[in-house]
Amino acid sequence: MYDIDEHTISTIVSHKDGYINRDLEQIVGLQTDEPLKRAIMPFGGIRLVHTELKAYDRTLPESIDEVFKYRKTHNDGVFDVYTEQMRKVRHSGIITGLPDACGRGRIIGDYRRVPLYGIDYLIKEKQSAKNNYHFDAMNEEVIRDREELSEQIRSLMELGKMAASYGYDISKPAADTKETIHWLYFAFLAATKEQNGASMSMGRVSTFLDIYAEEDLKKGRFSEAEIQELVDHFIMKLRIIRFLKTPSYDELFSGDPTWVTESIGGVGHDGRHLVTKMSYRFLHSLTNLGLAPEPNLTVLWSDRLPESFRKFCASLSIETSSIQYENDDLMRQDYGDDYGIACCVSAMELGKQMQFFGARVNLAKTLLYAINGGRDEKSGGWL
Repeated sequence: MYDIDEHTISTIVSHKDGYINRDLEQIVGLQTDEPLKRAIMPFGGIRLVHTELKAYDRTLPESIDEVFKYRKTHNDGVFDVYTEQMRKVRHSGIITGLPDACGRGRIIGDYRRVPLYGIDYLIKEKQSAKNNYHFDAMNEEVIRDREELSEQIRSLMELGKMAASYGYDISKPAADTKETIHWLYFAFLAATKEQNGASMSMGRVSTFLDIYAEEDLKKGRFSEAEIQELVDHFIMKLRIIRFLKTPSYDELFSGDPTWVTESIGGVGHDGRHLVTKMSYRFLHSLTNLGLAPEPNLTVLWSDRLPESFRKFCASLSIETSSIQYENDDLMRQDYGDDYGIACCVSAMELGKQMQFFGARVNLAKTLLYAINGGRDEKSGGWL
């Protein structure tokens, strides 16, 4: 634990610009104003923030506590809908990992849209969707859709403001490889400044980025070494993403993981493999920067991938133990050829699907309860 900012509720624009070394960084942007300084995200649950801070001898300011006497958190909402039996099985430990202390939904934003279109176009499209929203009755579904469109417009505006604090105008499409990586990273960074889910997947960006890199190489804008440096600096930023968690979280998931997963390779529906030079560059960062669990570099494996790439992956796996593999031939049947891996294994279509992480059931304890007729051996109570 390097440092915590317990005085500022994290939002897209909550912290001033921060750098590792401003003179050397090719890709800029941090979650807070200093590298590895963690922020608080109390909208999931204020009690959890208290627990997290207490573990590191910090105290939440009274002014923030006061806000959440009036602002309902995700945690409060979940407990409002729990039945008495749900509370009991949760308290007894029969079911763990429930989505009460923080949201357990998994969604991979299609961060490629920001460099591809620029935020001006995205905001215009969202405003058009809201203005042209036709409905017969102002029912719950319509109210929710219109509210969410308004939230999305505000977030895109804040994204532009955050990028401007680093000296970048992301209103228009990215013009070269460096801008593309920057625009994409800013979009992902915004997500990590507002969400502290156990899985903050990157999606599937390497093949997309290669389109810009190939153009820049042909036009002489960047050399191969310069493009690799951009990738390495991008990967460096992904490696230092941190969320404030309790020590018990680290005990359950060693290494303080965030599962910033990037899916590499795979095969298109037309039979062509999706391995590019950028696929190699992303994996080569393990050689340049040293091995690391983050980002979670996941190769979408198929026998139709180039043999040279498969050999490269095998060699690098032996050397670093830092590459994950998924069966693309299986996944592609259900999720198409533009999907990503959320967390460690779960696939979903990019920008189109969401997963809700359920819970874990302690089967051994469940069996013991059945033998004991529903009686808890520790508390003596009954389910």
